[in-house]
Formats: sequence, structure tokens, C-alpha cells
Amino acid sequence: MVSIGVSVLGVTELHFVNPGVKINGKYYRETLLKEELLPDMLDFSKYFIFRQDSTTAHRAKETVDLLSTETPAFIPPTLWPPNSPDLNLVGYKVWSVLQQQVYKVKVNNVDELRQCIQTVWDELDQRIIDKAIKQWRTRLRACVEAKGGHFEHKL
Repeated sequence: MVSIGVSVLGVTELHFVNPGVKINGKYYRETLLKEELLPDMLDFSKYFIFRQDSTTAHRAKETVDLLSTETPAFIPPTLWPPNSPDLNLVGYKVWSVLQQQVYKVKVNNVDELRQCIQTVWDELDQRIIDKAIKQWRTRLRACVEAKGGHFEHKL
């Protein structure tokens, strides 16, 4: 698993979870958020929107409380569709571009995969992220118009 933050100001470092690590709420909050991702994001700006998917660790009460106090604009799970990859700009654009590049190379083990992902990330064109960010409001509006249902056909 890899966690990232993206913005028009740039991108965070990649934050890898080591193989075999169980990602529970405590690990997610204490390690991924407090030690890695949030400080990395705050290096760009004190103003950002924090949005995540609805995995158990992400919607744990303690996680929601932490993000509500530590981020300037947190979208809690109660205001987000539970399964919404079409609203996750990293999901609908960034990972697909990374995946296309990473799968061009044969990888033999986790270390090679990690290095390949890192290389592709380091070379990622910021314009790809900017384009995904510009699409976000349009996607949100389409989701609202579809009352949370499928909306890809409306884009």
C-alpha cells in the first residue's frame, strides 16, 4: 500500500507500508498520518482539503476526530459516498497513469516494485495532477445530480 497527497502546489513523498504490516486505525493515525502524510502535506500549505476512502481505519472515530482537528478542511465519511472511486482524484487519474508506467517494466520482487513506483512518481508530470484537480468539482456536481449513483456517463 502507498499513501500520497497531491495538490496544485506539488505532491508529497510516497509513503509505503511495509509488507506484512497490519493497517489498523492506530497504525494509520500514529504512523501514516501523524508521522508521515500530514507533516508532508503541511509543507505545501496550511490550507488543503483532506479526503480519504471509507476503509475501516479511515472511518474510525479516533481517525475522524484527529483529521477534524488537524486538517483545515476534512471531508468526513458521513459526507462522502462509501464507495466513490470516481470522486477520488488520485483513484480516477493519478494511480491509473502510474500503473501504466510501472507495468511497462518487469519487476521481480517488492523492492523492485517499490523502486519502480518511486521512479515513476518522481517523473510524474504535474499537469496530470492539475487536470485531475480541475475535474474534481465537475465530478462532485455530477455525483450530486445523480443522487450518489453512477455518473461517469454525464462527464
